[in-house]
Amino acid sequence: MTERATFGAELRRLRRAAGISLTELADRVHYSKGYLSKVETGRTAPNPSLAALCEAELGAPGALTPLLPGAAAPRRRTRPEPRPSGLPPAVSTFVGRDEELSRVREALEADGGVCVISGLAGVGKTELAVRCAHRFEASFADGCLFVDLRGPGGRAAEPPEVHDRLLRALGVPPETIPAAPDDRATLYRAGLRGRSVLLVLDNAVSSAQVRPLLPAEPKCRVLITSRSRLAPLDEAAQVPLDVLSPAAAAELFSSLARCGPGDAVTRIVSRCGHLPLAVRIAAARLRTRPAWDVRELDRRLADANARLRELDDGERSVRAVFELSAQHLPADEARLLGLLALHPGLEFDLGSASALGGHEDHETDRLLDRLYDAHLLSQPSAGRYAFHDLVKSFAREHILATLDRPDVAQAQRRLLDFAVRTAQLADRLIAPLRFRPTVEMAGDAPAPADPATEQQALDWFRLEWRALATLCRAAGEDGHHARCWQLAYFLRNYFFRIKAWDTWCDTHRAARAAAEAAGDQWAQAATTANLGVGLIDRGDIRGASECYREALALYREIGDEHGESTVLAHQAWARHYLGDHRGALADLREALKFYERVGNSRNAAITRRGMALVLTALGRAAEAAELAAATLDVFDRLDLGFDAAMTLNCLGWAYFHLADHTRAGAAYQEAVARAEACGSPHEAARAYTGLGNIAMARGDEEQAVAWWELADEAHPALDPLILGEARVRGA
Repeated sequence: MTERATFGAELRRLRRAAGISLTELADRVHYSKGYLSKVETGRTAPNPSLAALCEAELGAPGALTPLLPGAAAPRRRTRPEPRPSGLPPAVSTFVGRDEELSRVREALEADGGVCVISGLAGVGKTELAVRCAHRFEASFADGCLFVDLRGPGGRAAEPPEVHDRLLRALGVPPETIPAAPDDRATLYRAGLRGRSVLLVLDNAVSSAQVRPLLPAEPKCRVLITSRSRLAPLDEAAQVPLDVLSPAAAAELFSSLARCGPGDAVTRIVSRCGHLPLAVRIAAARLRTRPAWDVRELDRRLADANARLRELDDGERSVRAVFELSAQHLPADEARLLGLLALHPGLEFDLGSASALGGHEDHETDRLLDRLYDAHLLSQPSAGRYAFHDLVKSFAREHILATLDRPDVAQAQRRLLDFAVRTAQLADRLIAPLRFRPTVEMAGDAPAPADPATEQQALDWFRLEWRALATLCRAAGEDGHHARCWQLAYFLRNYFFRIKAWDTWCDTHRAARAAAEAAGDQWAQAATTANLGVGLIDRGDIRGASECYREALALYREIGDEHGESTVLAHQAWARHYLGDHRGALADLREALKFYERVGNSRNAAITRRGMALVLTALGRAAEAAELAAATLDVFDRLDLGFDAAMTLNCLGWAYFHLADHTRAGAAYQEAVARAEACGSPHEAARAYTGLGNIAMARGDEEQAVAWWELADEAHPALDPLILGEARVRGA
């Protein structure tokens, strides 16, 4: 049996013993299935790169390399052969990264052939580079040279030192290597002339460190890894490396921990932020502790405040690699990174960052750009930045904790001021005629973001509302009582638009407590009344009624007739849903008298729309339709698209009760258009449900189901207690 056949036969035996198909092995080692088939059958000679990859994937170190054929005679050369590269072994557990492997290949095959793999510490840059080097080494006649540039952390390798190491690897006698850095660089470039070498420069600190190491020989290629993007290397192709996908992270963990998939594994890799280093450490801790199971590890990682401490296996530490990245930051960048950890979301905009840092936008933009280049922040879209959650934990625990307490307190105050001012402006754009309290700001309060249109305001709220809700609750806990209830107040119209009732109630409970702590009776009355609105739309009618009684008493005590009338209008809905339609109509008429007397046309129109729904419930649908149509004209005149959409649904409901399906259908169709234009999936779903009800009433079940499916897509599970259309559908 020949050496070549022995290699192929042993490869086939190892593969089958591992239960791996030829196709799967091809995917893992990134050689074609056809090529591997020829190797196994002895029709193609294997190479050292393939041997190393297969040994790693099959868990058989040293099993294949000794069987490589040695019959090929060495080519004659006029210069010394390069010494062995010392390329590190490829890890056996390598998942995902197919797209990045392809991009590295394309970069190395292109003219210039310089590729930078950059990414967050622990994301797997070196693993990918080594995998690529093993995969592509056979394409380079003179092999591969690997150098660790030792940065960040420790003393970064200087170019003359690296030149000396590379020259020795190229076979240059040490005594002939010049001492002068320029002469050494010249000899290095000359030594690569005419050669075909893949140069791997791992762990680069800066472009200044790398540039003197780039060969002039066009047949050479360079693969660089760095925590920085090395943007000044204009000739380099960039391959930024992100964390693993959830599926790939779970596969990596399961393979290393030797456990099956499951919900606990999914949670564990999520708590690791899908960062490969964190996943590997977590798997190592589980694998080496027989008394643990995945639930125990999941429990330990559940505490975000202890997570970095848990992600340490004695030799590897997520916290340690982040420290290496952070210790080289200039003071202003480190300060901003720490203060950004105060932001309640993982993602934030330039305005919030400027408020936290206390800088002008242009200066903040510069600092954020530096942190982005260092992969300590990512940029999901223009003007927005994001933390990896483990980086945020590190920034909070190890940078923010070192900052001066007064500086941190001022940053918190500035962020709250920015949030309240911007929310107030955005709220005014989406509900322009609603009453708003006066908000006092210090003279040094940061300028707000400046949404100019209703759509821009909706977009800002869409991106920020979760963080704003968290900030609202935190403000109350930290004693910023006014900012707490103000944030809740300015969020209410957006929450009403998207029907975020759970968050509405959470923020308003915090706001009510803050207003009470501040001794502000008006704020306590307003937030209590608004809490009732959230409770009633969640179906807690009695809880809402209690809120309305409390708010009504507070408004009457302070003599606020506007607030009293608004609560009466709200209270009417509680009576209506409890079946007391006549009592509801009486409350609405009482509120209407005040709105008409003070000339509040918007609130008067909203009240009449409510009366139309109550009249429909009382069997007076014709009167209701006439009232709703007149109300629609008011909203159109005031250019209030959301209120118009609600009114069209009310009109469609009245016509449906009159069995006037043609006019009901037209009203619902127009409601769909208006709801979609103003960004209200709830009102669109209500209209789709009404159209389905009309189709069913006409005997067209297939069309009814089609409309109802559209309703479910827009906003699932409309509450039949609140919406008549949902009750009819469910009947």
